[in-house]
Amino acid sequence: MVVGVAVCELHLPSSRSLKDKRRVVKSLIERIFQRFRASVAETGFHDLLQRAEISVAIVGRDDSEVEGILDSIRGLCDQEGEAFLTLWEPQLLELAR
Repeated sequence: MVVGVAVCELHLPSSRSLKDKRRVVKSLIERIFQRFRASVAETGFHDLLQRAEISVAIVGRDDSEVEGILDSIRGLCDQEGEAFLTLWEPQLLELAR
């Protein structure tokens, strides 16, 4: 079993309020969850208007499966029109039986 964890930071240049930011971040989190059934949450920069941190965790059978899903999630983050992906830090944790 392999656990994949990724932290991504986003820059939201058009965000003028926390409400604007929440709308974009919540929408992205919901899309990631709906498409990949991954655990996902906003994990940082809660008080900043134009910066957000989202963390994702998934479990899979092997490295290639988890890497593929994480790559797809990164692609979804890259496609977000109202935010720019500024950091992507994926990690794979292999659990021994």
